[in-house]
Amino acid sequence: MILVFTVFGDAQSKGSMRAFVPNGWTRPIITDSNRNLKQWQQLVAEGADRALAATPDAELLTGAVRLTIAFYLPRPKSLPKKALAHVKKPDLDKIIRGVKDALTKVVWADDSQVVELVATKQYAAEMPHVDIRIEPTAGCRPVVVPPAPLPLLEAVR
Repeated sequence: MILVFTVFGDAQSKGSMRAFVPNGWTRPIITDSNRNLKQWQQLVAEGADRALAATPDAELLTGAVRLTIAFYLPRPKSLPKKALAHVKKPDLDKIIRGVKDALTKVVWADDSQVVELVATKQYAAEMPHVDIRIEPTAGCRPVVVPPAPLPLLEAVR
């Protein structure tokens, strides 16, 4: 099963988790620093649900998964048109975490099943959105980097 869908909206990052214990409580309350994250994750989960409903052989993935994500983020009006790379916040790894958590129990059993990941972030031409592709994989091959040749030593005189 290959699942491809688009979610329109401004991607939200999964920030740092905070825990605190109110007076008289024995268990901590854990909160996320981004208040908009739950709404974003709901949009992602709904987009995945619609894509699953349109896929005839849809089922919860239990094996290794390849996740491909393209984030198209809002472009600030003050940014020059020639600027192409999105090198500002949010961090790519944090917006990926938000999407992966939203898809847990919807597309896959656990986000640890993602063994291959291809992700980009760039400025949106018009409306901010995220393109997501999910597919089973046999796993990735390790990247083998050949050793660098040793520099030639000059003859000692």
